[in-house]
Amino acid sequence: MAYRLLIFDFDGTLADSADWFRYGLNHASRRYGFPSLDEETFARLRGHDNRTIIRHLGVPAWKIPLIARHLRRLVSTEADRIRLFDGAADLLHTLHRRGARLAIVSSNTEPVIRQILGPRTAALVHDYGCGVSLFGKARTFRKVVARSGIPADQTLCIGDEVRDIEAAAKAGLDSGMVAWGYATPDLLRARGPTLFFNSMDQIAALLPQTDIAA
Repeated sequence: MAYRLLIFDFDGTLADSADWFRYGLNHASRRYGFPSLDEETFARLRGHDNRTIIRHLGVPAWKIPLIARHLRRLVSTEADRIRLFDGAADLLHTLHRRGARLAIVSSNTEPVIRQILGPRTAALVHDYGCGVSLFGKARTFRKVVARSGIPADQTLCIGDEVRDIEAAAKAGLDSGMVAWGYATPDLLRARGPTLFFNSMDQIAALLPQTDIAA
């Protein structure tokens, strides 16, 4: 399949934010009354989908938007603690040179994402769909595709969680999951993504190697 629109998740896919996320959850736990996570428990939960994790924490549905808002406020003051995965910026530059239209759909905010990417890399992204609710990605995927003018069958959603696979399927889009993010590779493969990537180079290989822009 020749993909022309690549929609990336951010945290866990482009940004190495797992340690910060555990810190942020534990910060929120003191305010919203759910158990904090030690390193061992956090690692164990990587093998489960988001709904199972929420049940494990005992968080009622009405608290989820409040916790998400708390995390967004917290990360807006601490974005300098989060770094991109090695090779992530180079990947985006390579894909852009090869003619891909790039988008990011994330629960994180656009200013934070732009700060972590840095101005030069952030400018390569054609569309930001940010502040997405926990299970609201499918709707944002559809909006990004519509704004791009690129057919759905030439679009790939790249992420690191089960909900990314589910949202892509709900939006009628292909999904590509990465091995280095939050959810374990075994869990992701079991949910049947269209593609699975073990390295940044495998994503770059989706597009021909002839660069069309400097």
